[in-house]
Amino acid sequence: MNIVVLDGFTLNPGDLSWDQLALLGHCTIHERSAAAEVLARAIDAQIILTNKTVLSRQHIQSLPNLKYIGVTATGTNIVDLAAARERNIPVTNVPAYGTKSVAQTALALLLELTQHVGHHSQTVRESRWSRSLDWSYWDMPLIELDGLTLGIVGYGRIGRAVGALGAALGMKLIAHTRTAPSHAETATFVDLKTLFEQSDVVSLHCPLSPDTLGLINQERLSWMKPSAYLLNTSRGQLIDEQALADALNAGRLAGAGLDVLSSEPPSAGNPLLQATNCIITPHMAWATRSARARLMKVSVENVRAFLAGQSQNVVS
Repeated sequence: MNIVVLDGFTLNPGDLSWDQLALLGHCTIHERSAAAEVLARAIDAQIILTNKTVLSRQHIQSLPNLKYIGVTATGTNIVDLAAARERNIPVTNVPAYGTKSVAQTALALLLELTQHVGHHSQTVRESRWSRSLDWSYWDMPLIELDGLTLGIVGYGRIGRAVGALGAALGMKLIAHTRTAPSHAETATFVDLKTLFEQSDVVSLHCPLSPDTLGLINQERLSWMKPSAYLLNTSRGQLIDEQALADALNAGRLAGAGLDVLSSEPPSAGNPLLQATNCIITPHMAWATRSARARLMKVSVENVRAFLAGQSQNVVS
């Protein structure tokens, strides 16, 4: 089998190994592939692995030997699934590999927004504490999370994991989900408007779909308390970024912690890059070594299962 990895660098920048994949066939690893390079690099491929490199209908129709597409991620929107189905090409993904890591990042963003550890550490490194007349100082209010309400939009694996972390800190949990709730013992389920109105922290954990595109808009932001925080470790397109920037800059929202933006990398003109009290990290919540090792392992297992005629994690 001729196996081509179109964009292996993000999954494995050098601290993991492709050896197990290489045992399954002739394996070519590309760190990154531009759209114009995909056809030339994959023309002889029977198996393609991709993380964020798009496989369009044109690509799929132009690769005569292609028999399998493995997405080294959970989301599969980068692959034209209809085109793959028309050619009976299975598409697999890797679900749930990063649940704990993403939840950990959501909590890290919240703690930075409420405790400002990074900011105050920097002031100490700049010798401000050494020059201080007092034994202690802080530059902005420090917020205790115990007793505050954490509203979780999307109560799947990651939403529940974030809820568990919040509960461990004494937060009250409310949640909104499109599916029938099955964990009512840990959260109170409410409608979306109630969640935005009652929450001190809103954390987004829902997939991107036509129904959730622009979920956080001017109207829904107006439902939130001015003292509330918004977290997004899901998909950037859930948020109307100009509306959020306007709310932050006008003081209608206390802060936001985001690991995702609508376009990645973002343009220099993205309004959130300069918004007040907006912490942004570069879509790294999934990228702990432990999570990437699980992602690598299951990606290889998916290929191995396909070759054995026992496909797993097939989404199309």
